[in-house]
Amino acid sequence: MFKFSFSPKLLENLNSYNLKSFWSDLGAGLTVGVVALPLAMAFAIASGLPPQVGLFTSIIAGLLISLFGGSKVQIGGPAGAFIVIVYGIVQNNGVQGLIIASIMSGGLLFLMGLLKLGTLIRFIPVAVIIGFTNAIAVLIMLSQIKDFLGLSIAVMPADFLSLIQTLAAAIDTVNVYALTLSMFALIFLFVWQWWLPRWLIQTAPHSNSSLSLLVKIQKVPGSIIVLIFATAFVFFTDLPVQTIGTRFGGIPSALPRLTWPSLPLDQWPQLLRPALTLALLGAIESLLCARIADNLVDDHHNPNQELMGQGIANFIAPLFGGMPATGTIARTVTNAKNGAVSPVAGIVHCLTLLLIVLIAAPLAFHIPLCALSAILMFVAWNMGEWREFVHLKEFRLPYRLILMTVFLLTILVDLASAVEFGLAGACITFIYRISSLTRTEVFHSSPQIQAHRLYGALFFGAVQLIEKLESNLPEKVLILDFKNLIYLDTSGTDALSNLLRASEKKNLRLVFCGVMHQPLGMMRRANLIDKLPSHNFYPDIASALASESE
Repeated sequence: MFKFSFSPKLLENLNSYNLKSFWSDLGAGLTVGVVALPLAMAFAIASGLPPQVGLFTSIIAGLLISLFGGSKVQIGGPAGAFIVIVYGIVQNNGVQGLIIASIMSGGLLFLMGLLKLGTLIRFIPVAVIIGFTNAIAVLIMLSQIKDFLGLSIAVMPADFLSLIQTLAAAIDTVNVYALTLSMFALIFLFVWQWWLPRWLIQTAPHSNSSLSLLVKIQKVPGSIIVLIFATAFVFFTDLPVQTIGTRFGGIPSALPRLTWPSLPLDQWPQLLRPALTLALLGAIESLLCARIADNLVDDHHNPNQELMGQGIANFIAPLFGGMPATGTIARTVTNAKNGAVSPVAGIVHCLTLLLIVLIAAPLAFHIPLCALSAILMFVAWNMGEWREFVHLKEFRLPYRLILMTVFLLTILVDLASAVEFGLAGACITFIYRISSLTRTEVFHSSPQIQAHRLYGALFFGAVQLIEKLESNLPEKVLILDFKNLIYLDTSGTDALSNLLRASEKKNLRLVFCGVMHQPLGMMRRANLIDKLPSHNFYPDIASALASESE
């Protein structure tokens, strides 16, 4: 019987919450709020939306995910994985279409959690996840070339080939000032967040007071340093580069009102496939992030509650001008490493962003878009599992084919088609491998009696083993040993029924022995047990052979 369960992690943590926990969450939440500021704006701009959309999403969706999610330290908000999908929806269906698709994905996510499908996400093959993750990282990098180089392009196309053609056609419009600033920003990010930590670890045994100070300063996120210095530089030098102010007119210092989308109902069905893609990607991203968070804080998330929390957030946030949201790895890791102990830290992170929007929104006018593009370039680089391409030759051919095909399909076609192919290919590969493990072994063979042992799973992909037995029946007795058969499906029972009918036509006895729990249950449901006399069943193959040979 179905049992509804809705138990947010916040309620569980509040049972033992105290002042010490609050101070830990306060520090972590403030830190993550500052980290989320440039990322939220950059993800929105890269998705073809105004920067405030990313901020509103981080505030509203992030708050709802912390309130109703199933993870202790998960931080929700806009994510890089959504950029390509959201940009395509906006280009094809407009902002109203994005709102509808996001609402639909929220409903699907909640339904997935309600039906307790959270654990099934783990069955998506690693090759599929790595393939589309790397492809999305590549597409994010390509989408940022326009602002990174300061190119004069009115509208960026959504598909890969048109994107390449558009960038190539506008390459002579490079803004040297934007390119120089973005290159300095990107190099700084790699040095600050990639090279410097490794150098500090190597020199730690010989550290002095100055190095200790550097270790403390290095904890400041590189994206914040880039944002502050690039904005100040553009403001004081009046550098001729595009900023949030010149493109979007700045950021409003107030939250939007609740508005229902005005898209005609007859256009809703065409948004179902994008909504399914958003829901699937959001589920994968959030649950993978929650598993990483579990390892950092020694906890166990509730995957079904997490999906319901994500569903509520993605249903409500779009009504307030938000975009799709999910668990975000970079912000969640930052939250955990800064001492968060409960979802209260996620709530503080949202309130921090809210204060920034209400108080400091005018300061965003001079944020250069080329600096945000450099931040996204760095985020995309960190997203990708690039070593998997180097080590591909170490894996089996099906793994390589699935990973590379998903990667190419995501880039050249779309993510939905790539995931569909990847899952279909993985299923076919799995069926083939399991069927190859299913085999029969001749235990005894004579013109009068044959005894065979079955190993593995007798399912639709392996019924040919029974069909082969049917074509070479003995004269009197056929004994089948099921002791090592772990699984039997309806196709398998159907093949056994056909074997029984063929045996009856030849007037030979069909004997079963060592039938285990699951195969026995399937045989009962298929009425095979009733069709065979009780003396045709033996506990093991040795006793069956001894009795039938008399």
